[in-house]
Amino acid sequence: MQAYVTLTRREMGSFFYSWIGYIVIAGAMFLMGLEFVTLLDKLQGEPTSMPLTEIFLSFCYWVIVLFSTPIITMRLFALEKYSGTFETLMTTPVSDWQVVLAKFTAAMIFYMLMWLPFLACVLVLRYFAKGSNLLDPGTLGSTYAGIFLIGSLYMSAGCFASSLTRSQIVAAMISFAIGLAFFLAGFMADPMPLEQSWAGQALNCINVMNQMKDFASGVVDTRAVVFCLTTTLLFLFLACRVIASRRWK
Repeated sequence: MQAYVTLTRREMGSFFYSWIGYIVIAGAMFLMGLEFVTLLDKLQGEPTSMPLTEIFLSFCYWVIVLFSTPIITMRLFALEKYSGTFETLMTTPVSDWQVVLAKFTAAMIFYMLMWLPFLACVLVLRYFAKGSNLLDPGTLGSTYAGIFLIGSLYMSAGCFASSLTRSQIVAAMISFAIGLAFFLAGFMADPMPLEQSWAGQALNCINVMNQMKDFASGVVDTRAVVFCLTTTLLFLFLACRVIASRRWK
């Protein structure tokens, strides 16, 4: 356990010692602020039946997730391999799972810190829009649950992509391709009749767009929770297997 905590702290420090971490946070804050201003301009004091969290995260969320997760995760293993510190790390008395989980945990902590400005936007709306359905603690909690669960899916895919190569650019491209595939599955599932097509049912199960929409509207579907958790564990398992494959060579 001590080794896991030490590795996590090491990875967290590397995010803030690098200029990439600050650029990612600044970019996310800019997009959230832009979406917040656009939301206020659209509403103009008019009531809406849709939870404001759902409106706020309809576009901003996916732009941030699709582009930030490859940048956050591309260096996790690829930089270690490129700089030559990977073999030194793996010769220390730590298991493969401890290394993978420590890097994943650090990436998730950084990812959730990146979403703190969203809470600030909620507090501003709470001050000026008392009685709004955005202020429902359940809706806000389910929204952050969706941000965490879907974010963990994308972060684990990024960990797996970074474990495959020593090039950060290649790792970012693989991670972006995996994330984009999950995103586009939502567009492919909508035109298909769920009752008549097994493909439509399969695509609907991995439709992260609808899952995030449900979370943002205050609906926590156990199917979405199970899908995100199992897929996250699958990508982490694959990353661990890739790391362990060094012993087979």
